[in-house]
Amino acid sequence: MATKKAKKKAPAKAKARAKSKAKPSARAKAPKAKKAKRKPNAAFMKPLSIGSALQPIVGNKPLPRTEVTKRLWAYIKKNKLQDAKERRNINADDNLKKVFNGKKTVSMFEMTKLVSKHLS
Repeated sequence: MATKKAKKKAPAKAKARAKSKAKPSARAKAPKAKKAKRKPNAAFMKPLSIGSALQPIVGNKPLPRTEVTKRLWAYIKKNKLQDAKERRNINADDNLKKVFNGKKTVSMFEMTKLVSKHLS
């Protein structure tokens, strides 16, 4: 007898599940609100004067730090100065040696430190 009851209950549960899947849930999700775009930090957008050693690479007009970095990387890629094996290293040409204090090879992280000395 117990087995007959179990067989009868199983189809009823399956029907209930099917009905619940077909109906939209009572807690319908509200449409997501669009996230506001991040505002850039004003300190990064402040134009800085370019030092004489850095001017042949990025120009002589005051630029924000972010733009200086973009132009520096454009110069490095244009002249193929990124090391082929160790991509983190930059091989300096004559213009970059002035910025890098005479060093032949500098890592990316050290490069930002050295470039910041030429911005004010």
